[in-house]
Amino acid sequence: MYRHFIIGAAAILLAACATATPYGPASEGGGYGFSEQQVEQNRFRITFRGNSVTSRETVENALLYRAAELTVQRGFDHFIVVENDTEARTSYSGSSYPAFYGRYGYGHPFHRPGYAFPYYAYGFGWGYPYDSYTREITRYSAVAFVTMHKGPKSDDNPQAFNAREVMTNLGPFVLGPQPAADGY
Repeated sequence: MYRHFIIGAAAILLAACATATPYGPASEGGGYGFSEQQVEQNRFRITFRGNSVTSRETVENALLYRAAELTVQRGFDHFIVVENDTEARTSYSGSSYPAFYGRYGYGHPFHRPGYAFPYYAYGFGWGYPYDSYTREITRYSAVAFVTMHKGPKSDDNPQAFNAREVMTNLGPFVLGPQPAADGY
């Protein structure tokens, strides 16, 4: 009984300590974070994958921020999102086991001839929800094809973004609070 309690408490503690995917490059082999692939001279496919505690909004903000960052790094001023999509991948994790199945019987320190535990007999568990659980896990991935351009963006294209403005406006959400440049 205590083993299940400790395992459950450890799982809850680990879940409470889990943090959203930090902004940064994904590790090789499809880790969490951003990745990009140059398709043409000014066209890229950019992806941001989040872990199970990263919201859809955070994933999409990080993708736009990476597009803006890459645009500036490549010497361009604005980018146009040609195509984009956000995918939610949901899985379920669970277990089902009787809480006290087979815990009291021969060999148990409390078992003595003629002494019984009527509440904890073989096969008797506490029942749902104490002997089973199901956890829904959703991870978001966003992908966009962007083209990068020099000069001011066209105001009549809603898919065009000024790269420096995107970085200024989304930076606090993606990177978190940054220290002041003068050290104060």
